[in-house]
Amino acid sequence: MKNVEAVLFDFGGVFTASPFGAVEALGREIGAAPGQLQRIVFGPYHEDTDHPWHRLERGEMPLLDARDAIMALGREQGLEVDPFQVFASMGRGDGARDGLVSHTLALRGAGFRTALITNNAKEFRDGWRKLVPADELFEVIVDSSEEGIRKPDARIFERTLERLGGIAPERAIFLDDAQSNLDAAERLGIRGFLVAEDVGPTLAVLDTLLG
Repeated sequence: MKNVEAVLFDFGGVFTASPFGAVEALGREIGAAPGQLQRIVFGPYHEDTDHPWHRLERGEMPLLDARDAIMALGREQGLEVDPFQVFASMGRGDGARDGLVSHTLALRGAGFRTALITNNAKEFRDGWRKLVPADELFEVIVDSSEEGIRKPDARIFERTLERLGGIAPERAIFLDDAQSNLDAAERLGIRGFLVAEDVGPTLAVLDTLLG
């Protein structure tokens, strides 16, 4: 991949297992229809709306208030949905993916600019940062709860590139586990790569850069 200067990463679903898979598994346990629990907890993730999870990720709503609102949405559909159950389910994973960590460190060592663009809650900040050496991995960290904007809003990508010194979108690639976020980045000219449960193809992309 010629002319790539910057590699932008999502966090959950890239450096860790995808939360979407954990939510679907929990949904099956509680008798939800396919995709139903994900819509209740995370809302329409391909959009940026006033759903409680979206407001949480934009820093507009505290975690406990978002939890109450999401539980109310679940009850409207006849389901007892506690987001804290979802978090516990996600916590049963294997932690950070060492391959992604080592490859990202190698990218920085090779002179690539690296940044993290994460949709997150401010209450989770200390927790996810303990999973990886964040300050060694990323030159720039753009957290939705601190910025007041979240993916797929184009402004979060533009802001990241500005903080990297004004890198042109065409000179950046972006790795995420949500296709809608990749679509938003690609509309700006950033090349997107979908990260799946098998991270082998993702590591191959990074190996190409390092090669």
